[in-house]
Amino acid sequence: MEKIYKEENPLGCKPVTQLLRTLAIPAVVANLVNALYNIVDQIFIGQGVGYLGNAATNIAFPIVTICLAIGLMIGIGSASNFNLELGRGNPDKAKYTAGTAAGSLMIIGILFCIFILTFLKPMMISFGATEKILDYAMKYTGITSFGVPFLIFSIGMNPLVRADRSPKYSMIAIIAGAVLNTVLDPIFMFVFNMGIAGAAWATVLSQIVSAILLFLYFPRFKSIKLELKDLIPRFNIIRTIISLGISSFIFQFSTMLVQITTNNLLKIYGSQSIYGSDIPIAVAGIVAKINIIFIAAVIGIVQGAQPIFGYNYGAKNYKRVRETMRTLLTVIVIMSFIIFIIFQSFPVQIISLFGSGSKLYFKFGIKYMRVFLLFIFINGVQISAGTFFPAIGKPAKGVIISFTKQIAILLPLLFLLPRFIGVEGIIYATPITDFISFIIAVFFLINEFKNMPKN
Repeated sequence: MEKIYKEENPLGCKPVTQLLRTLAIPAVVANLVNALYNIVDQIFIGQGVGYLGNAATNIAFPIVTICLAIGLMIGIGSASNFNLELGRGNPDKAKYTAGTAAGSLMIIGILFCIFILTFLKPMMISFGATEKILDYAMKYTGITSFGVPFLIFSIGMNPLVRADRSPKYSMIAIIAGAVLNTVLDPIFMFVFNMGIAGAAWATVLSQIVSAILLFLYFPRFKSIKLELKDLIPRFNIIRTIISLGISSFIFQFSTMLVQITTNNLLKIYGSQSIYGSDIPIAVAGIVAKINIIFIAAVIGIVQGAQPIFGYNYGAKNYKRVRETMRTLLTVIVIMSFIIFIIFQSFPVQIISLFGSGSKLYFKFGIKYMRVFLLFIFINGVQISAGTFFPAIGKPAKGVIISFTKQIAILLPLLFLLPRFIGVEGIIYATPITDFISFIIAVFFLINEFKNMPKN
């Protein structure tokens, strides 16, 4: 019975290239469109409010990052276990995994929304808001916090829907929300004169639509039959999900710490430079959103490969695991290099999309963008490694890769370099970290495949 089950699952028999294309393209589109939530907001806010509005969205951005941390931890962790259990021939355990993940996402989202609303002002100040930025940041974040439960649910459910071999459905759910956001932003901001609040409400309504569409997928699961009673979290399943998704959480959570630290350091060292504090904070927010385009594309491809890794490793089909990794890295390196050329060649044009500014604003923006994204063409390897190990049931290695980059390398450099070269030291800390992290990821991958059984 188990043998028949495995043979019927295309994850174990379809050509890897065709399978990766089928799973990755919708994931890439969904992630890129999802990234547009913040980018579109920032473009309209920059045009309608100015660079202080852009700076406010940068101050608020750590909240989006922690939503990503929670959502991806549960989403990738549950998707990994879902595919591992299917590969082992355990559909009941796969069902319990999906139900526990969905129920946990709902509960955590509501609790986090309440937390943000309770501690809004001290959070914005601790995130680096200056006096000029604070009111904008509080207004924007106070409204978008109502969308947090829907955002976390959407982020977490997407990997599960893809793991169930329905990548197009997950893509449509995200696209629907992003298109609505793009339409509502100019209407609320400029037609109804709602300013930055209009952009915030457009985001919330769009997140609600995406979450509803993903919730409606519950009765459509192909591999399992999910019932409402399955949404009650099972604590033994939660432990497994967290263990498999913890590397994604650590990466995103440490990214949040880096964002908060960077904003505060830009506030301090920016005030000691010719740029002041507000320009560096605004520019950092724009470049971070630009970087999200690259990260979203890479994560989409990696998420397309994740079910293939998980199912075939669980089925002990190691040859397909190797073939999937070779295909994945080839696609990611080529795509990353193309994006690198675009970002390095057109910094002025890209920054101008987010509004106008002084000569100092563009001078700092061009340098920040080019240096910050200097090693973007090799970053995809580290992201691939960080997701690969949880997908095959070895989350500890993924944790080490993620922890080393953000906490052990980047944070110390952020504090150290500005002491010697001022605000520019904050810029150079990122490419140095990217290169070291690439070396570490390659070492772990080579060692893993060297020790993996051959078949």
